[in-house]
Amino acid sequence: MPEPLKVLSPFDGHLISEIAWDDANKLKHMLATAHQLTENPDNVIPAPQRIAILEKTANLVEAQSEEFALQAAEEGGKPLTDSRVELVRAVEGIREAARSIRQLTGREIPMNLTDSSMNRMATTRREPIGVVAAVSAFNHPFNLIVHQVIPAVATGCPVIVKPALTTPLSCFNLVNCLYEAGLPKEWCHVLVCDNEVAEKLVTDSRIAFFSFIGSAKVGWHLRSQLAPGTRCTLEHGGAAPVIMDADADVADALPLLAKGGFYHAGQVCVSVQRVFAHESIVKDVADGLADIAKKMVVGDPTHAETEVGPLILEQEVDRVAEWVEQAQAAGAKVLTGGNKFGVTCYAPTVLLNPPDQAKVSREEIFGPVVCVYSFKDRLEAIKRANQIPYSFQAAVFTKNIDTALDSAKRLNAAAVMVNDHTAFRVDWMPFAGRKASGLGVGGILPTMLEMTEEKMIVLRSPGL
Repeated sequence: MPEPLKVLSPFDGHLISEIAWDDANKLKHMLATAHQLTENPDNVIPAPQRIAILEKTANLVEAQSEEFALQAAEEGGKPLTDSRVELVRAVEGIREAARSIRQLTGREIPMNLTDSSMNRMATTRREPIGVVAAVSAFNHPFNLIVHQVIPAVATGCPVIVKPALTTPLSCFNLVNCLYEAGLPKEWCHVLVCDNEVAEKLVTDSRIAFFSFIGSAKVGWHLRSQLAPGTRCTLEHGGAAPVIMDADADVADALPLLAKGGFYHAGQVCVSVQRVFAHESIVKDVADGLADIAKKMVVGDPTHAETEVGPLILEQEVDRVAEWVEQAQAAGAKVLTGGNKFGVTCYAPTVLLNPPDQAKVSREEIFGPVVCVYSFKDRLEAIKRANQIPYSFQAAVFTKNIDTALDSAKRLNAAAVMVNDHTAFRVDWMPFAGRKASGLGVGGILPTMLEMTEEKMIVLRSPGL
């Protein structure tokens, strides 16, 4: 038997738990069990029962939210204060799914408008798509599982979920609450496996829908391996841009930018990364952001006062440090940070005017680093913001509504925040990346729609 998976604290490396690995034989059983449920539509759990299960799950999670938040902080490194917010969002997301079941309705298709359509009535209904395979990420270890598993339960799809190997405990916490709330275990399986077994899951022809959250490299590769007919959504990362025009309220913007850039040590797919500030305000923006960053408390994520915790792995700290050093060597000015804290923490860092071709300007940093660039012309700044392969969420700061709307039109992003940071999100809004940043639409109801298919029924009768 192989050694069990060791779940370690990213902050100091202490052992949190050990979990047995699932092998190909275990996956084979999960797939057979899940697929069998889809072969007869009578097996689908009735909507009233699904609603009741989700409502009870939300109550169970809410009752244990402090324990679950501490667990998430310990295994994932997100500061406890932010993990508590994650659990509040998770509870709301589960309740949102229960409410959204009533929106999985069909529609009437007009008939009797032509000779050929006379004496007919047509309606549609939404049906569960089939077995869902969900591969998740570490950075929101509880709420990401909510967004992948709960819509499957809500729509009546059996689901097999593979959590990130660094943060599997939060996944088990949610799934166990589902079981306790009355979900039969065959409807939701947790798969703890290596990449080889995970690829067997994703590429199996019995998988109807694949939900992926993680790196673009892995996501696009897995999509290319899907069986014909398998639908999917991919949520990757970005390098979110912010446009700050000359009239931006800098004092109002700075704490928002700091939160959006350094939240969870920058390990957020829509984290503030590239701030383009008009030359008349760029010094105030860069220096003000650096002043906030210097004062942030970096350290143990389970301590209530910590604002910036560790990166998930030591190798990620080394990568971020290397990118910052490369940018500095190419001409960027380090206004604050640029150094490690212990083994897995990195100081909140502000870079001024790194070259557009530097990695910190073109790739997702996924670390506590914010780049500030000076511009003279707003349209040229937007062109620079758009010139990379990633496109997720963006922001513009201005007091002029025309400037705000024009910038929103020109920024290549799925969502543009006006006078707010790029990482803003509530769980009922659609959430999607463009270009290399993803495929399909996330969010509770949008995911539920992705996990269902519309069927039309046409009735012919002389009485119509």
